[in-house]
Amino acid sequence: MTLPFDGEISRFFETEAPKDIRDAIKRGEKDDILSPTYPHGERLARKPYEKALATLQIELVKMQSWAKTSGARIVIVFEGRDGAGKGGTISRFRSNLNPRGARIVALSKPTETEATQWYFQRYTGHMPSAGEMVFFDRSWYNRGVVEKVFDFCTDAQREQFFGQVGPFEDLIADDNVVLFKFWLNVGRAEQLRRLLKREADPLKQWKLSWIDVEGLKRWDAYTDAISETLTRSHSKTAPWTVVRSDDKRRARINAIRTVLHGLDYDRKNPQAIGKVDKSVCGGPEIWDA
Repeated sequence: MTLPFDGEISRFFETEAPKDIRDAIKRGEKDDILSPTYPHGERLARKPYEKALATLQIELVKMQSWAKTSGARIVIVFEGRDGAGKGGTISRFRSNLNPRGARIVALSKPTETEATQWYFQRYTGHMPSAGEMVFFDRSWYNRGVVEKVFDFCTDAQREQFFGQVGPFEDLIADDNVVLFKFWLNVGRAEQLRRLLKREADPLKQWKLSWIDVEGLKRWDAYTDAISETLTRSHSKTAPWTVVRSDDKRRARINAIRTVLHGLDYDRKNPQAIGKVDKSVCGGPEIWDA
């Protein structure tokens, strides 16, 4: 059976990927951290991960109950390179929440009509009502990175985006919507290893797209666009939290801790939440291409 993108990522690995990236993947064992700059030498073991996650999900349930009672509105934006773990992190946030109050927004490419509208217009209709949490699996920041890398927007449109994104997020905050912005960053070898696994698994190939395959060839262009976007859209009102996601388990736990520490909900237990690991989860200063 021939599947979409069958073999294209493997061919990139064998013929175009830098030698040091190929060597790191070939040498690496299943649980090895491939990035030489990642601050932990090994992945978080399963038992402590599952124990921490179970405790955090109790706090998430308490937080959702508070949001429903208080009418709080929460937006959590997830951005990152392909394969960085956005979907898996969102899934761990939502696994024990009432899905009616914790919905995912993952928009496809704009329609012809949407392409003629104010850029932010297609996102405003998905903002939360009272008591809701909304998880954006990619967001308005497509214009800052993906559209730039693939020439889907003009330079003038992107400059307009940077001129408007700060005021747009200020308006969100001014209307008492709590906004969290996460950038999940993954090293080049780990990204390629994950995409190779997707390619080899018929049940996960739906996660691959033409953008993913072509994006492997544009690592440096992504790096430049990401760096500029983090610099130009990080603000006191709407700061970025960068999560180094070479270890998915640490990434998920620290993203959840960041949100829970950032909300003053009823019956909150700070000790149960635990401390955020600042070496893998912090401001744009920890971003490491």
